[in-house]
Amino acid sequence: MMGVNAIITQRRKIAESLRPRVLLLVVLGFAAVAIPAFFAFHFLVNSTVVQLGTLFAEKQVLYDRHRGLGALIREVSLAETLSGSQAIRDWAHDETDPLLRRRGIGELEHYRRYFADRSYFFVVGASGNYYFNDASNAYAGDQYRYTLDPAKHDDAWYYSTLALGEGCHLNVNNDANLRVTKVWMNCVIREGRRVLGVLGTGIDLTSFIQEVVNVPQKGVTSMFVDRHGLIQAHRDQHLVSLANFEDGLDSKRSLFSLVSGEGDTETLQRLMKDVTEGDILADSAFITLDGKETLVGVGYLDKLGWYNVTFMDVDTIIDRRLFAPIGVLLAAMMGLVAIIFVLVFKRQVLDRLARLEDVVRHARKGDYGPALAMGVGRQDEIGRLSAALTEMAASVDDNTRQLETRVQERTIELERLAFKDGLTGLLNRRGLASAHARSSGTGAFGVVLVDIDRFKQINDSHGHAAGDAVILDIAGRLQAASGADAACARWGGDEFIIFLPRCTPSSLRSVTKSIMSAIRDKAIVLPEPGELSVSVSVGACLADSGDKLDMAAAMADAALYSAKQSGRGRVVIFDRDMSRPGKHVA
Repeated sequence: MMGVNAIITQRRKIAESLRPRVLLLVVLGFAAVAIPAFFAFHFLVNSTVVQLGTLFAEKQVLYDRHRGLGALIREVSLAETLSGSQAIRDWAHDETDPLLRRRGIGELEHYRRYFADRSYFFVVGASGNYYFNDASNAYAGDQYRYTLDPAKHDDAWYYSTLALGEGCHLNVNNDANLRVTKVWMNCVIREGRRVLGVLGTGIDLTSFIQEVVNVPQKGVTSMFVDRHGLIQAHRDQHLVSLANFEDGLDSKRSLFSLVSGEGDTETLQRLMKDVTEGDILADSAFITLDGKETLVGVGYLDKLGWYNVTFMDVDTIIDRRLFAPIGVLLAAMMGLVAIIFVLVFKRQVLDRLARLEDVVRHARKGDYGPALAMGVGRQDEIGRLSAALTEMAASVDDNTRQLETRVQERTIELERLAFKDGLTGLLNRRGLASAHARSSGTGAFGVVLVDIDRFKQINDSHGHAAGDAVILDIAGRLQAASGADAACARWGGDEFIIFLPRCTPSSLRSVTKSIMSAIRDKAIVLPEPGELSVSVSVGACLADSGDKLDMAAAMADAALYSAKQSGRGRVVIFDRDMSRPGKHVA
């Protein structure tokens, strides 16, 4: 009876007073707003966390990809340049010719100093002879090591490489027992259908791979897998697929054996296919790993034929407790009247979070402008989150610009190496060919071949440092004596070539005379105390406008040979009309 009376009394108070009804309406409004606001906030936080995690995953994969391929691109470019060397091709045509052998070995030794591994190998196609020298120069003067045999298993790599066609092919040698990963660049040299040989070098990527897979960051697991998904590098060595095991797609050493969710294998295969065949460099998706939803990023290292796979526990990387202050702010705001709460919540939280989400969406696409334009703003929870995002965007943008700058600098350096000689700074063969192509059709041109007499004796008597000093000094004198319109290049070893556009017989003789005078007038100062007088032999020819550079060089080389045979230290100009070298002694 007392309970019924209490209920009646409370109903009377509600009916007679607005305060309880307002309080009830506020509570009901609070509940009506709080429930959907809670789910909306939860969705926005999850979206932000996922988008930030996805952005981090893809940027990390791209960073590792560019870092790993940078060294490979340089080595492949050097190997391709060496495989196009005329000295190497000439030697492969006639391996027994001492002069061609000396030039070929000299070219290999020259490039050895620029390879990261400081080593090279060269197999002559006609004989199968294998030449090699290492970083310690242990085989100097004795580069021939053995002759390849098609019947030997250890030599099968050479014949397999020939079947791949002309160009440079990469072979990854991953020794899981020794934890060493080496990439061999095998460049096939062909002339038509004839195989002249195979040359190349190697590069050790062990430290790079170990640095990636052993990343200490909590919640991040990185690995490298091959085209079949077999694990090639992982912090857990028991998961690495050894070369002597017959591992398949269902192997415990396969990437696909790590996932447990339905359709996860197809998801990984799709990501691998997208980065291999599509236009994107990195892709990511969510899969189930050890019963937990995990973000996976995949990138393709095309030069190696490997995939860089990174698993990330988003909840571990991005602590959701960081968003707790925002929840507290929402609770305080919803403690007020429902209408004020709705307006303030929409303006102070939801609208700003929507802008922040839009900024994150742009950042994910690589557009950091909106994030950088946010500025400091208000220093509340969302403001600090925006500032943190701005700082992160600025850092990512700065890192991206630095990476682009490094790539641009490396590209410029590779272009310089492609057209300039590394020692003298003169043009190389490719650079000279480019200069000839630019002046094509401008009339007759002259070609002058200059060879330092008895250069081997200089190296043997005074050392290679003195030999380099002689080459540098001669290069400077030739460039000064050739004139402003001439293109001076290092033809190989101690031999130089000068291209003279719009040349006449008199100007050709004048240039050769200037060259001989420049060489004879002054002795060369050696690195160690002392001077050395050297002489050069010169072969020159005057070519017609339509003649190819190779043909003109061949005529000049014939004249140079005549100068050498006549006693060195002189000039011989090739006489086309007489079909023989015409002597001009300077």
